[in-house]
Amino acid sequence: MSMSVGSPSGGDEVMVEMNTTPLIDVMLVLLVMLIVTIPIQTHAVKLDLPQANQTTPPSDAKPVIVDLEIDFDGTPIWNGTPVPSRAQLDKYLEDTANQVPQPEIHLRPNRLAKYDAVARALADAQRLGVTKIGFVGTEQYVE
Repeated sequence: MSMSVGSPSGGDEVMVEMNTTPLIDVMLVLLVMLIVTIPIQTHAVKLDLPQANQTTPPSDAKPVIVDLEIDFDGTPIWNGTPVPSRAQLDKYLEDTANQVPQPEIHLRPNRLAKYDAVARALADAQRLGVTKIGFVGTEQYVE
């Protein structure tokens, strides 16, 4: 469809422009239909939770506890002693994993420690077979 618009020069020029309003309306209707028909996605994280063991009675003996701290600069501290290298930390974790019963590792990351250092310590512990590990001192993160 064309429309004649008067110009100051008096010529009969045809103004050819496409009306985009119906196209935008159709696009918005299709977008709403797409949003409504897509199922809500659930994000799930797979966790290996411990299974209850009913065969052994609970023991009154206190478990051995190992304190593993991650300092603000990423330095691991094993029972109050700084660990100079990652290989030494791996040795400590491997020795802990081989003990029967396995000691509990209480991981206490510093509030300023980078996530990478904490995740590396957790990954090394899992890789070497440590199963009893938990976070302590989380009250420092509550504001």
